[in-house]
Amino acid sequence: MRLGRERRYLVLLGIICLALIGGALYMQIVLGEAPCPLCILQRYALLLIALFAFIGAAMRTRRSITVFETLVVICALAGVGVAGHHVYTQFYPAVSCGIDVLQPIVDGLPLAKIFPLGFQVDGFCSTPYPPILGLSLAQWALLAFVLVVVLVPLLTLRNRKALR
Repeated sequence: MRLGRERRYLVLLGIICLALIGGALYMQIVLGEAPCPLCILQRYALLLIALFAFIGAAMRTRRSITVFETLVVICALAGVGVAGHHVYTQFYPAVSCGIDVLQPIVDGLPLAKIFPLGFQVDGFCSTPYPPILGLSLAQWALLAFVLVVVLVPLLTLRNRKALR
């Protein structure tokens, strides 16, 4: 069985997810865009996708790769939910009461204590920032998560059919 193509896709996905987190950190540190609880949860989703993609790429059997691809899709579905809610909150800022009830929960997660610069809440979910190519950062994140949910199973099925 030749699963090299799938492994390369998973490594590429992991690198892209880490690059997206790096871009978010750049926007936070250099551009001064404070992350909200939903932003941080999206970073967690990206980090988990990258982690599972890299572990999946290191696996040797088809079944073990499939397990990690499934975990990638589950994390991406969680990211779709969080990013979708973030987009909704930005379109309807009235639903935000001015305080984010998720802040103490997100700040209590382990990575917020280990790496506070990258995983600690500092802003509000309804704060509008300048769009990038016409879309907000939350919309770009939603698009990225949807692409992962669609493309990972699609590329897996395509590759598995080619192996038969």
